[in-house]
Amino acid sequence: MKSAEGNQDIEPNMMDKIVILAAGRGTRMQREDASVRLTAEQASMAAKGLKALIPINGQPFLNYSLSALAEAGYHEICLVIGPDHSAVRQYYSGVRSRRLVFDFAMQEQPLGGADALLAAASFAGDDPFLVINCDNYYPPEVLSAIRRLDSSGLVGFRRDALLKGGRATAEKIANCALLETDSSGRLVNIIEKPEAELVDRMPDPVWLSMTCWRFGPSIFEACGSIGLSPRGEYEIPDAVMYAINFLDEEFRMIPSDALVLDLSRRANIAPVEKRLEGVEVNL
Repeated sequence: MKSAEGNQDIEPNMMDKIVILAAGRGTRMQREDASVRLTAEQASMAAKGLKALIPINGQPFLNYSLSALAEAGYHEICLVIGPDHSAVRQYYSGVRSRRLVFDFAMQEQPLGGADALLAAASFAGDDPFLVINCDNYYPPEVLSAIRRLDSSGLVGFRRDALLKGGRATAEKIANCALLETDSSGRLVNIIEKPEAELVDRMPDPVWLSMTCWRFGPSIFEACGSIGLSPRGEYEIPDAVMYAINFLDEEFRMIPSDALVLDLSRRANIAPVEKRLEGVEVNL
């Protein structure tokens, strides 16, 4: 199978589709921070909450993730955007890529990640697909590892590795879901927003979700079956636990201590730029 311009072979029977969650309002990015110095273009995108388009070393931040996805062998991209994100659609509709093709899905209201997944159901069809956030950068080796997984699952990131060297802030880590697995690496529980005391009691290594999931079509039934979380959103972890408990879906965790970059606040922009210096973007 060939890519959009016929330049790249796509491996048969491998996960090829990616859903990128980009419909969030970006309220944390919109908040002013007097301690942060931004370029005029960075400030403009930050004020709009358009994290995917914030320039990082001359490239929209999302381009780094897209390049990593292409390097890992993925081909079909669906960007889930909100009604106020026409700039994202306009930009990526105009991208001529040798390795990627783009589609879009609309999440009409910001009702959480599980609701965003439902917007991408027609794109995914019956195929397995990867789900990632637009404000995280995952390196190609992580994306390759989950592409080779032959069941539903996710990448679990080691907490101490994420904190090492400022890869992710303690505040960001505190907002990640805590993962519990059995001895075979099968996911058995997800704890959203765990209390610090609970995390401290967990034996090392502590594994966290940074929203890097491999799903099959059953996730859509799960997303449509859950209720609102205490935060007033339809949450992906709730859908996963529904799939485990009621649909007999098995999720495998791939352990990783890889670098994951987060771009959720203005204070993240300069450190992310430094980390991505010299990283080539090749779409």
